[in-house]
Amino acid sequence: MADEPLILGIETSCDETGVGIVRGHTLLADALASSVEEHARFGGVVPEVASRAHLEAIVPTMDRALAEAGVTIADIDAIAVTSGPGLAGALLVGVAAAKGYAVAAEKPVYGVNHLAAHVAVDTLEHGPLPEPAIALLVSGGHSSLLLIDDLARGVTPLGSTIDDAAGEAFDKVARLLGLPFPGGPWIDREARAGDARSIGFPRGLTAAKDLAAHRYDFSFSGLKTAVARWVEARQRAGEPVPVADVAASFQEAVCDVLVSKALDACRTKGVETLVIGGGVAANSRLRAMAEHRAAKHGIRVRVPRPKLCTDNGAMVAALGSHLVASGVAPSRLDLPADSAMPLTVVSV
Repeated sequence: MADEPLILGIETSCDETGVGIVRGHTLLADALASSVEEHARFGGVVPEVASRAHLEAIVPTMDRALAEAGVTIADIDAIAVTSGPGLAGALLVGVAAAKGYAVAAEKPVYGVNHLAAHVAVDTLEHGPLPEPAIALLVSGGHSSLLLIDDLARGVTPLGSTIDDAAGEAFDKVARLLGLPFPGGPWIDREARAGDARSIGFPRGLTAAKDLAAHRYDFSFSGLKTAVARWVEARQRAGEPVPVADVAASFQEAVCDVLVSKALDACRTKGVETLVIGGGVAANSRLRAMAEHRAAKHGIRVRVPRPKLCTDNGAMVAALGSHLVASGVAPSRLDLPADSAMPLTVVSV
């Protein structure tokens, strides 16, 4: 282990300032500063607020990570940073910081894809990733299915959201139900006391005609609208809204679609490993449903612990470690912050 490179990762794509340090597949430090409470009063992430929060947090978070790992910046062998996708201003803070530390300490820098990092972080929990694998990435901005043949050099997108991402739908439905932001954890909590079979909410893009054109794509806009209409009808009738039942039924519909399409991709592609990542991967029902259904088909499900599912520096460091071990060349010092970085680009 001591012979493996020491990699530092910086994550600032949205509202979490993260700095992680790994050696191989071993996590040594995972420091995080969140600005989520600053965004809660607006009901969603405000890009300018996020950028300013990153500026204030990046140096203290870096110092905490180095202290936690018991190392100095001079001990680091390479620095990885989220180059995209994400909020442009937020990404710029992390990329500029990575360049500054890299120049000051004379270290190579790797600009990496945020979504690929959500896949790589699982290696800190379960060891090297079998290839090929199918990855289901679900967060506030993304719902994607990927075929992972060689994580260091590229992934093959199979499907993605055509409107609202799963996490976005959770936030919007939570708001409808009067629950705080971010909505995912609150929906999950309320759903535990509800009946998931009480309301038959629609499963988007699962009809035969939709599967023909969008077999691995996702759509949650119609589901969100169906929930809104159901709640509004109850309110017009002067009847109480059963928040727990609505939350459970909505959550069941989302998880049903995500798991069904992910396992279909595994079976069709002949892949025996499904990795689930992103903030929504922390959802308890998604994890349980995926493991239960996958077991029937001999498919292994790998999901990191909840803390590693949400945005963090550890995932960026994990991907950086994988790139270094795979012999991928470092990025140039003029590497960009690309808010629309495509899934096919793992590093720049």
